[in-house]
Amino acid sequence: MVVRGFLQGLHASPYQGFSVQFSDHRRYDPGDDPNRIDWLVYAKTDKYYVKRFEAETNLTGYLVMDLSQSMGFTHRQSMTKFEYATCLAASLAYLMTMQQDPVGLMTFTEKLNAVLPARSRRGQVADVLAALSRLKPGGQTDIATCVSQVAAMLKQHSLVMLFSDLLTDPEEVLAALAQLRYGGHDVIVFHVLDEAEVYFPYSGQVQFEDPETGESVSVDAAGFRAEYLDQIESFRTRYQDACHGLRIDYVPLDTSMPFDKALTEYLQQRQGRF
Repeated sequence: MVVRGFLQGLHASPYQGFSVQFSDHRRYDPGDDPNRIDWLVYAKTDKYYVKRFEAETNLTGYLVMDLSQSMGFTHRQSMTKFEYATCLAASLAYLMTMQQDPVGLMTFTEKLNAVLPARSRRGQVADVLAALSRLKPGGQTDIATCVSQVAAMLKQHSLVMLFSDLLTDPEEVLAALAQLRYGGHDVIVFHVLDEAEVYFPYSGQVQFEDPETGESVSVDAAGFRAEYLDQIESFRTRYQDACHGLRIDYVPLDTSMPFDKALTEYLQQRQGRF
């Protein structure tokens, strides 16, 4: 159902999935999607041209899942960040297998675990779903080190899909993501936060506890809200700006967003890069 809703949202897009690359230009014809016009070419030639794309072959995808304890957080006792990321990863695995592209699964906390090698065989999506269903968040995490290990492991051009709340030092994580890009890999970062982490729906005196370290702090929600919202916006903007500079797709999400909207957001981000 998620994938069906996603594909219905792509009816006007030249992208059919992940495995696309720029091919060439052709003259604009009446009825073509104006969004496909290459305005840089127009500025040089004073003529309208549209971009054409072709499918790549054997694009290998890796789902890289953050299993830290903080991913198990939920405010309303509904879907945790990890459950949200798991459903999204399952949808992406299904999409890639529909395209006959190999897809594999890695997880990490303080170390990286290669759970499932990338394959394109018919039963791979079932294996991915089964592996995802067995995962549980727990413990602390070292995102930067583990992403660097992914970069060192991958020897061929791959699509790396990272699912994490990124609750650590952004500079270290961004340096590790840069390693992936310099290695020639396509990267998409799904930054998954709980709805409460984005909108701070608290009131009165509230006790917060770090799920990974156990440290706690008591704050007056009303007096703290404005500062918190400024900080979370700056946090996400830092990742967005840096990823843009690295030509990495950054998709900020919270657990209140529909999955198909999250997937469509990905292709919109990707389209802007070509």
